Amino acid sequence: MVVSNARGAVRSGEARGRLAEEPNWIHFGGIVPSEAHKSGVAVLGLGYVGCVTAACLASTGHSVWGVDRDEHKVRSVNRGEAPFYEPGLKELIRESASAGRLTATMSTREAIENADVALVCVGTPSERNGNLGLDQLRRAVEELAATCANRTRPLVVAIRSTVFPGTCEQVVMPAFAGTGAVRVAANPEFLREGVAVRDFMEAALVVVGGEDGDAVERVAGLYRAVPTRPCLVSLRTAEMIKYACNAFHAVKISFANEVGALAEMMGVPPEEVLETLCSDDKLNTSAAYLKPGFAFGGSCLPKDLRALRYRAARLDLKLPMLESVLASNEEHLRRATQAALDVGPVRLGVVGLAFKENTDDLRESPVVTMLETLIGKGREVRVWDPHIQLEKIYGSNREYILNAIPHIGRLLTASFEEIESWAHTLVITQRPSAEVAARIRANGKPVLDVARGLS
Repeated sequence: MVVSNARGAVRSGEARGRLAEEPNWIHFGGIVPSEAHKSGVAVLGLGYVGCVTAACLASTGHSVWGVDRDEHKVRSVNRGEAPFYEPGLKELIRESASAGRLTATMSTREAIENADVALVCVGTPSERNGNLGLDQLRRAVEELAATCANRTRPLVVAIRSTVFPGTCEQVVMPAFAGTGAVRVAANPEFLREGVAVRDFMEAALVVVGGEDGDAVERVAGLYRAVPTRPCLVSLRTAEMIKYACNAFHAVKISFANEVGALAEMMGVPPEEVLETLCSDDKLNTSAAYLKPGFAFGGSCLPKDLRALRYRAARLDLKLPMLESVLASNEEHLRRATQAALDVGPVRLGVVGLAFKENTDDLRESPVVTMLETLIGKGREVRVWDPHIQLEKIYGSNREYILNAIPHIGRLLTASFEEIESWAHTLVITQRPSAEVAARIRANGKPVLDVARGLS
């Protein structure tokens, strides 16, 4: 949700996601960068991520030094051998090492002597309490900082390890505070063991984040031989994207397993269900619904989730993820409602009453639940929805709203102009039309955008 003055409705820390605009960013067929675009690269950490990253960058023409404390890994790379099994890795290391583009060392100072970019690929394992262990990262950064104390040649330190948003600002940048030659960026990896070389060379997603444009462009330039344009974002956004991706992958696996288990117990072939589901790339395997906004409602999603939960319980089948979806939705609605309460005892003009825009369906609309709480807490509220006219609503739709809020007729306004002039603060609960959005931005009143409808 977004709290702002509508005249300048910009989120604090808003991600500046964009694609690199240089026309030659995309190079299909693994084209090696030109001499002008080659970089000296130091890769700190030669585990799965670091070794694959070093070998792939070297194979595309960059001069790469790999650094690791493990003498076995260093010797293996220098002999042209992979220190562990990963399909395709051995061949890349052998070729690049023999060509002199890939060298390994135990000395950080030696590795960064001629480097333009240092990619930090050390492990960040879980601690006992689930927190992220940053000991290896801190050690690598401290070693880098010590070697850069008197450096004059520019160096971009890019964190490829998985770290929480804010880690670069709080852990990495302070280490280089007295070194004017070093700039920091984030470059999360998206490599799967077993197909890591292919994931690098045929990357579906390349992300580089930072506040220094030149540093971001320098890191993005490492991927000119990869057939996808880098997404250039803010520093914290880059750090968060890796967690979002991994969480989404885990959710997809759990979803498939739970739906498959329920289908099987009901005599339905799970593979057929999920293969058919994935054939829809407009709504299912797509960006549809993957946008933060207001809670869901309507006559389908809540009802069908309750039905699935009921049937699974009758079959003595535990489906923790599916069972938690409604609770998650309710918590999201609670947060939005609390944000509206936190605005204070002012006149709240709610823009949107139906469960989403471009409909007059009020059944299980989260806005109705929000209004019940706001009214119960003594807030002055008026509501406007371009598609809701109480006298034209009938059937179960009318019955639902009158049972929930019997005096809804007194709260509804006939026009946006009416609610605009009455309210002290506007609460946006669905995406407004372009015309209304422009009016909201222009009037300068405080806005609580729980639907992110103005973004």
